[in-house]
Amino acid sequence: MDIGIPAETRKDEARVAATPETVKKLIAQGHKVLVQAGAGQLASYVDDAFATVGAEIVDAKLAFGADIVLKVQAPTAAELSLMKQGASLVGMLDPFDAENRARCAQAGLTAFALEAAPRTTRAQSLDVLSSQANIAGYKAVLVACEYYQRFFPMMMTAAGTVKAARVLVLGAGVAGLQAIATAKRLGAVVEASDVRPAVKEQIESLGGKFVDVPFETPEEHAAAQGVGGYARPMPRSWLDRQAKLVHERAKAADIVISTALIPGRPAPTLLSVETVENMKAGSVIIDLAAGRGAEIEGNRGGNCPLTETDKAVTKNGVHIIGFTNLASMMSSDASALYARNVLDFLKLILTKEGKLNVDLADDIVAATLQCRDGAVASQYQPREDSVPTEVK
Repeated sequence: MDIGIPAETRKDEARVAATPETVKKLIAQGHKVLVQAGAGQLASYVDDAFATVGAEIVDAKLAFGADIVLKVQAPTAAELSLMKQGASLVGMLDPFDAENRARCAQAGLTAFALEAAPRTTRAQSLDVLSSQANIAGYKAVLVACEYYQRFFPMMMTAAGTVKAARVLVLGAGVAGLQAIATAKRLGAVVEASDVRPAVKEQIESLGGKFVDVPFETPEEHAAAQGVGGYARPMPRSWLDRQAKLVHERAKAADIVISTALIPGRPAPTLLSVETVENMKAGSVIIDLAAGRGAEIEGNRGGNCPLTETDKAVTKNGVHIIGFTNLASMMSSDASALYARNVLDFLKLILTKEGKLNVDLADDIVAATLQCRDGAVASQYQPREDSVPTEVK
């Protein structure tokens, strides 16, 4: 089977969907791999490295014209026009983007959105959300270092002692936990908040202090358990108490890294305008939910309504960073991990003979399938006897 690796064309996207390592394995399985010239250049994977392992270096038309096309982000309308009917598309296609799903269906593709994979033990090796969020959490701390005009660790010098930076992390998922670990390694004093009580141990094991907002009702406690590894919207009573506590902790913090997202919903507001107004001059907010918050006065912020998508702005003396693709800022490692995720997913849809096999009895395949044969994936469901494996 021909597998195409086109170059990514969307703004600020430097990743590539395959690396020489994964291309070599695909070729060993009997596939022909077509890599667009320059596809890996921004991630430090040069054409010669792909050619050395047996890939053919081609133009965009041939890469998109393959039987299976591997992408990082969803293809543009121009890119879709280069794909042939009946081809398969694998990438981070945003399963909540109904318009994109419809366009892929109209193009006659069989499309798989890797972000839709269930959060199960079996799916861990192809969990693109985790692999990329891990990088984003690490890079968030490094970006904070760039904008924060003081040291992270406590330093004792002949000219006096410099206090350690105080870092507050909101949301202790994969990105948040990596941010906690990285900030702690750099010598900061770290606190973290999350709606899920189960993450307290994880936060403390990384050297952070858990900012606890106690539950007062069974409804609050039930919502905090989350679904499939994700948090659920919390009752207003708990959110009001959390807002007061976050407000106080943010006032004392030098850096706030917010990572709170709920799939398919606007990101919750955790840092109000009033909170920002009361933060210290020179403090930094890194908003990983930028562009996915509620729209206020024409601006779609993130966990902070003052965040501006893909911009670094200063409001009331506070630096607010809204970069939306932090993983791409570490494109080499991000591509390496993503390419391995893709390789593991291909094992589920390709037979040993190299043929496409969309097995809807497989819960991962069924969950990621977006469209097939011109129809959206709502028609395709796993069998009733398909039992999910243990949740993370």
